[in-house]
Amino acid sequence: MTVKSKEIRFPVRVEWRHDRTVVVQVPGKPELEIAPPPEFWPEAEPAVWSPEDAFGAAAASCLAVTILGRAQREQLPLLGLLIEAHGVVGRRPDGRFGFVRLEQRVEIATEPGAEQRAHELVVAAERSCLVAASLDLPVETTVDVQVAAVS
Repeated sequence: MTVKSKEIRFPVRVEWRHDRTVVVQVPGKPELEIAPPPEFWPEAEPAVWSPEDAFGAAAASCLAVTILGRAQREQLPLLGLLIEAHGVVGRRPDGRFGFVRLEQRVEIATEPGAEQRAHELVVAAERSCLVAASLDLPVETTVDVQVAAVS
C-alpha cells in the first residue's frame, strides 16, 4: 500500500498595473498592491507594500497564528501576543544579494505560573511554522514572556 503525501495549493495571481507596481490577487480576498521598496526604487510610494515587507509579514504572521492555535489547543492562558520581525538583506554565502536571516521577537503575555509553558509553546510553534520551515536562511527568534495581571 502506497501512502500519498498531502498537498495543499494556495493560488496567487500577480498582475502588472503601472510603472513597477503589481497587484496580488487571491480568490475571494482583497487585492494587495505591491511595488519595490524605496531602498531599491526611489520613486516608490512608501505606503505601498513591497515584496520584502510581504516576506517578513508571511513569516511573522505564520508564527503568530501557529502560536494562537497551539495556545488554544493546549489551553494556555494567552493575554497578549506581539511579534516584531526584520528580514535582513545582504550578500549571501553563494554570492547573491538576498535575505541572509530573519529576526523575530515574540512578546507573549500569560497568567502567573504559566511562563515556562508559554516559552515552550513559542519554541514549539516556531519549529512547526510552515513558512519558517520552508526558508533557506537562519531564523533567529527571541522570546519575551510577560506575566499579565488577571482582572
